[in-house]
Parts: sequence; structure tokens; C-alpha cells
Amino acid sequence: MDYKQYFFAVDLGATSGRTIVGSIDDGHCSLEEVTRFPNNLIEQGGHYYWDIHALYFEILRGLKEVARRGLKITSIGIDTWGVDFVFVGDDGAILRNPRAYRDPITFDAMEDYLHNVVSRREVYDITGIQFLNFNSIFQFYAMKREGNSAFRNASKILFVPDALSWMLTGKTVCEYTIASTSQLLDPRTKQLDERLLQSVGLTRSKFGRMVQPGTVVGVLTDEVQRLTGLGPVPVIAVAGHDTGSAVAAVPAKDEKFAYLSSGTWSLMGIETKDAIISDLSYERNFTNEGGVEGTTRFLKNICGMWLYERCRLEWPEDVQKLSHPELQGQAMQAEPFRSLINPDDPMFAAPASMIQAIQQYCRETGQPVPETPAEICRCIFDSLALRYRQVFTWLKEFAPFQLDVLHIIGGGSLNKYLNQFAANSTGATVLAGPQECTALGNIMLQAKAAGVVKDIWEMRAIIANSTKMVKYEPQDKDIWDKAYEQFLGINPPKTH
Repeated sequence: MDYKQYFFAVDLGATSGRTIVGSIDDGHCSLEEVTRFPNNLIEQGGHYYWDIHALYFEILRGLKEVARRGLKITSIGIDTWGVDFVFVGDDGAILRNPRAYRDPITFDAMEDYLHNVVSRREVYDITGIQFLNFNSIFQFYAMKREGNSAFRNASKILFVPDALSWMLTGKTVCEYTIASTSQLLDPRTKQLDERLLQSVGLTRSKFGRMVQPGTVVGVLTDEVQRLTGLGPVPVIAVAGHDTGSAVAAVPAKDEKFAYLSSGTWSLMGIETKDAIISDLSYERNFTNEGGVEGTTRFLKNICGMWLYERCRLEWPEDVQKLSHPELQGQAMQAEPFRSLINPDDPMFAAPASMIQAIQQYCRETGQPVPETPAEICRCIFDSLALRYRQVFTWLKEFAPFQLDVLHIIGGGSLNKYLNQFAANSTGATVLAGPQECTALGNIMLQAKAAGVVKDIWEMRAIIANSTKMVKYEPQDKDIWDKAYEQFLGINPPKTH
């Protein structure tokens, strides 16, 4: 008889999703992917939507598969991207597919709101959240402004992971980490702010009860039990924001660490007991998002491998056929620090040609223009590592503890060249891994709810036991110090 406990994780990104079964045995956690599926952005009538019923269907498909395999799962947890939400009518029906954060309705909504409703500084002082035009507060404002019928008639508003949990259980909650991405939550009270809600025409009653990660939402409805072949399995509100689950999986031994969630985008930050909201954090546009066990994820968004990925799509077919290690190995033979960019300059957000944007930046700043794929790749890697140093330096000013270790998690933890550059640039010991941090955090929070682990530090100890981390020590300090001065002198980045 197999008495091992199995946990079912749903991990949804903005382009794809998957279901995963995780188990914990003898101080180790193992994962197995059950299903993988696309998350298609739907364009219709000049707007962009998510297909919430398709996502629900895929969750059911994954649950049917574990039932077919005869696995007895202990619980279910769902994490997704942030900010987006679902409107539910007073008859319990979804009013329409949710708008996607890429929807053009918010392009001018943020500045309109901050100029005419509540000032930029007031919003930051309440929420501590960085300003992005697609934050929920600006989506709500834009919908109110356009007279959106679903907005007007909503009885309940559920953030995406909470909406999918409701579809499985019939129970409504507002999970803390996902709510914190809305720019409507006060991290000091850990509740949605009434004044900001009223400013966009909403009331607190439209949202579910606020719950912390690890809370039981409810059990599968009779309908879902019939459709999947499972029994009354509990659904757990994990860290519903995928970055929240990822940071919960950082295999740190104590609180004195910084993390870099590395992928298409990079998120660098620290975990603190309280939010850091000050003149300096405002000027440097740091954000305070909800974490596990009442913590705050104090972090800054950095453009990540988006630069490299976009260039790779433009290079000739023979270059595209090269493996990542082959192409990046060629880049390591190119002259270092010949050309540098600020990866977070607005010109790199969505250019028609990333190659041309990089070349234009170098031309306008009086630097040699990179031409070959190797030169462009080297420019990107050097520049990212130096931007990491700048943000890491700022984090050391904010942190209430000494920072000597940088944990790199996510897909970028496999990039040995950039990991070594990050160590060289920041002067910190870099520990790379795990790659599957979001799924591990999701599974571990379910395990905590089941009483298998007691707290985040036991979670992290198990993850450390289950992960082969690669250590990178700083090298070539004088060379990187000189390069950093060059980086700062080219074009000091804007704070907003």
C-alpha cells in the first residue's frame, strides 16, 4: 500500500499552463508533470480576453488524469499571473471572459487616474506598489470610464486563481498575494483599501474574504467530483501569484538573502517582515507585494531574457538552429563591455526590431554598434549583469540585514554564463536553482496546509534537499568595478 501524500498543482502563465503532481517523502520533494496546455489570448472587438472556461476545462482534464492513474491527491492549489480578475453576477454566473492585462483600454488610464482622481504619491504611500498601467486599479478605472456592463453588474470580483478555485469549490476568497498585485491593498493592514476601492467605483463587499497562503478554500463540488471521478478533495489557497509561490521556494537557510527570479523577465528583491514605503523606494520605483506567512516581497522588475529571446527570433535561420549554450558560448568569445545598454530603457519594451533598438541605443550613446549575434548577445549579458548590480546595491541600502547571497531561481538559473556574470558584478555568492520554483512553492504550501511541514523554513529545507544548487563565486572584481562605472556613465536609468 502506498501511503505517500500527493499534491496537485495548477501553474498558469500568460502563454501556457500545466498541472503537476508533487509528493514529499523522507525530506525530499519530487514533481511530475501531468498535463501541459496553451493559454490563448483572444482578440475580439478591439479587446483582449482570457478564456477562463478553457482553463477550467484543462484543470478538470488534469484531475481526470490523476483519477485515471489511481493517485489519491491530498489537495489542489492554483497559481497564476497577477492583476487580472473575473466578474461574477448575482446569479452566480461569470458575466464574460476576463479582460487580459495586455488590453489597450489601460494605455492612458493610469495617467488619467493619477492626474484626476488620486495622486501618484498618495497611491504609492497607501500600497507601496510600483506603477504599471495594467495594474488592477487602472483596469477598474478604465472599465468604469467606458461604462463596461460586466463591471456595472458584478456581484463578486475574483482574481484569476481565486476565480478558478471558486469554479472548483463554489467558495469565494481573496488570496493575499494575488490581491497585492492589484495596487488596491495596504500592506500594513493587509486589506484592500476602502478609499482606493471607492475611487474606482467599488466596495469591499464585492471581493471575497481575505485569506493568507495555506488556507483551505473548500472542497470540490459534487459536480466536479462527478466530472473528475475524485472525492471531496480540498482546494488550498496557495500563494496565488506565481511569483509569490516561486519566492516561497527559494532554498535559503536564513532570511539574509536576495533573490532573482530569472526568465523572460527578472524580479530581484528581498523578503521582509514589513513593507518598505519611503521617499527612496518611491523614487526608485520598488514594489511591495504580498508574501508567505505575512511577509512582504520587496522587489524591482528588471527586463530579463526578453532582450535575448526577441533578438534570437530575428537572427538568420542558421543562428536560430544553434543551441543556447552554443550561441552563448560564441558570445563569450566577443569583446567584453564593448557596448552596454540599460535593459530597462522604454525603447526595449516592445520594439518592432530588438536588434535595431539595441543598435540604435548604442549609436545614440556614442558606443561601438554591435553587429554580429555574438556581439549583441554579449552586450545583453554584460548589461543585464550590471543592471543586476545596480538593483542589488539599492537592495543592500534597503535591507534590514546584510546581503551576501543571491539566489537565482526559475528557468534562468540554468544560464551558467549569466549566473557567473551576476556573481562577478554584484560581488555576492550566487546559488542557482531550482528551475521549477513556482510549482515547488505551490506544492509546499499545500503540504503546510496538510500539516506535513510546519513553516516556510522547513519548506525551504526540503527544497534545498531536493535541489542541486550550483554555486558561483565572484571573480575579476577590478574589471567588473570598472565596467560598472562605464555602465553608470552611459545613460543613468530613470527611476520611473
